Parts: sequence; structure tokens; C-alpha cells
Amino acid sequence: MSLDVAAFTTPHPERPPMPVVVDWTGVEEWLGLRLPDDYKQLANAHGPLDFGEYLWIHIPCVQEGRFDYGDWLRETHREARIEARELPEHKRPAIHPEPGGLLAWGETRGNDVLFWDTSVSENPNEWTVVVSHSGGIPGNGLEPWHRYGLTLSGYLRHTVRAEWELPSPPGPLIGPLPGAIARTAFLPTARAWTLPEPTTPRLTDAERRIALETGTGLGALRLLSPPPGNPYLGGGTWAGLFDELSTTLPREYVTLMDLYGAGCWSNWLRFFTPLRTGERRYLQHIESTTDGYRQLKGSHPQWYPLATWPELGGFLPFANSIDGDQLGWLTEGDDPDNWPLIVWPRHADQGPPLEQGLIDTLLAWQRGTFSTAGLAALDEDDDPIEFAGFEPWDDRAYW
Repeated sequence: MSLDVAAFTTPHPERPPMPVVVDWTGVEEWLGLRLPDDYKQLANAHGPLDFGEYLWIHIPCVQEGRFDYGDWLRETHREARIEARELPEHKRPAIHPEPGGLLAWGETRGNDVLFWDTSVSENPNEWTVVVSHSGGIPGNGLEPWHRYGLTLSGYLRHTVRAEWELPSPPGPLIGPLPGAIARTAFLPTARAWTLPEPTTPRLTDAERRIALETGTGLGALRLLSPPPGNPYLGGGTWAGLFDELSTTLPREYVTLMDLYGAGCWSNWLRFFTPLRTGERRYLQHIESTTDGYRQLKGSHPQWYPLATWPELGGFLPFANSIDGDQLGWLTEGDDPDNWPLIVWPRHADQGPPLEQGLIDTLLAWQRGTFSTAGLAALDEDDDPIEFAGFEPWDDRAYW
């Protein structure tokens, strides 16, 4: 099947498309599927493409720190599986690598994701486009997972059309889009994608059982998320911090920080650098967070019920999520070892204190057996070993 976009598009004068070499045999073996000829032809001729100033056609390529085809495909399919579970079971699409599953090939500036329906035919040239629409105008006829009945060639041709042209077949389609193609702006120097090397499992079967089932406390946590060789806490001392705060902190927190230092758990939960001196020290992060909470509480006290440190029983944060949720203690009583943990969720109502201590909470969260508003949950198909981990920081980190 041939696709000549030159017949209805014009290259961008400042960002003309540039091809990237693709090992199609290797890519198709890795996917376990042959890919449509028009897609391969388009990729060979133009590389990663900004099409019609609105949609991105992703090809097997990589740009350091910005895009990796394999990572993008894996994460896109994971998010699609999670989103599809919100539909009634009989309407849920299968997602690759399930047999006949949807296979992603692009996305739009409106956060729509574009797939092929691989169940249509054993011949990939007959696969039709399905779009997961992030939203729509009421009454426009778009389904959350809209099946267009068009191959890639047909779909692209009918997104670029004169305003007087009617789409064929009729129905809701993106467009009309301008007839422009350009090198994807965030991939200016993309290069050939290399197939992932086969990896040896990080843990033995026996270690997996300990990490995910039978182990407890720091022993299991260390298997799930190995601590760094040189944990970074800052240049100060615990005694100096306690003097500055006029209180000690829970001993299990100190033990955990001495072992791991400051850093980010599971690419999600960021622990402040506790012993940094000067700018960006722990007390400044505490004060910034609690000042913000008090301001919100002043406007909407019904949604912000907590007292804030240094008030009696007040919320004292020590970590936050990449989405701005906060994890801390309620400073109730004279013994910090008895302070309950609590999450201040950014996008949900305030919940009660957590039932477990810090290490047990971290362990259960990384195992995927515990979640709460403000702590992202694993999907039921996720392997906790794959998502667990700890990224240590040094003094360059803001937190």
C-alpha cells in the first residue's frame, strides 16, 4: 500500500522532515507483528513527523532524555489498559500485546492517542484507525474509543482536506488540518532506535517472594529498592536539624534516611534533603508547604481540616509527590515515634491518618498492596519489581 503525502502536504520551511534509519525486521520481531506498509513508507521518507500542525506520527527512534519508541509504546499501552477499564467490560478494547490488541502509532496536541485495530485482519495493510479521544464536544458523535473505519492512509488524507470537502466515509474526524508536515519539534536530532537487550531478572524467584510476600521491614524494602552506596542527606547533622526544629523526628525516619538519603521513590515520591544547610534546607520546604496550606485553609476551611506545624498536632511534611501531594506527620504528643503518618492529597478530600508506620507504608505501597489518595496505585497488570526503585539525589536537587 502506498502513501504519497507530497500530493496533499507541504514540508515546513524551517523544520523539514528528516528520515531516520529503522530496522523494520527487528522492530516487527520485537512487536510480534508486521506493520502497515504505508506507515513504514512514511517513516522511511520523513522520520518522526508533525502532521497537519496537530498530530505526531511516532516512529521507532530515540532522542536522549526526550523520547524512546519502546518506552513510549509500553507506557502508552499501559495507560490505555488502565483507561479502558473504566468502560463496561463488553466495550473494553484489547491492548497490545494481547492478541488483536490496539497498537499505538501517534498522538495529538489535544492528548488523543491514535492506534491501529490489529484485530481487523491478519494483513496489517487493512488495519483501521481507532482514536482514544481525551474529550469532545457534546453531540459531536465521538466515542471515547472511536473506530474510524479508515486505514492510516485514508485517515491522514481525510484530516487534510479543503473545508468544503466532506469526509469519506462521513462521520466525526479530526480536521480539516493544514497540509503541512514538519520534523517533530521535540525530536530535532532523533536517531535510530535500538531494540532493548534481553535482561536477566533483577531478583531470583526466592528473592521475589521475600520482596513481595514474606519479607518485612527494611529487609524487604532493600530488595525492592536497593539503597545507594553513598546516600546524600546534606552537610549538616541530625542534632543541628533537631535544634532548628525544636523537636526530634521519628527514629524510623532517621534510620530510613541514613540508609537511603534524599531522593525519589518509584519515580513518584520525593523525600526532602533533611540535613542541607543554607538555601533550600528542610525547614524552608516545611514553611513553604505549611504557609500554602494555611492560605488555602483560610479560604476553604471545610476542605483543609488539619492544623499545621508548629501548632499542637500540626501537619509536618517531609516528602511530596510529583503531582504536589504531601506526606508528613501529625505532631501529636511528646514522642515523635508515635506521630501518625498522613497524606495531604492535592486532588482529593483529606483522608484519615495512615494505619502503618513509614517503612511499612513504603513497603506496602511499592508492593502494590496499598494505595490512598495522593499515593499513586499500581495497575493490576503491573509487576511491582519493575516499578519499585529509589533514585538518590545530590546537592543539585531542589528538594
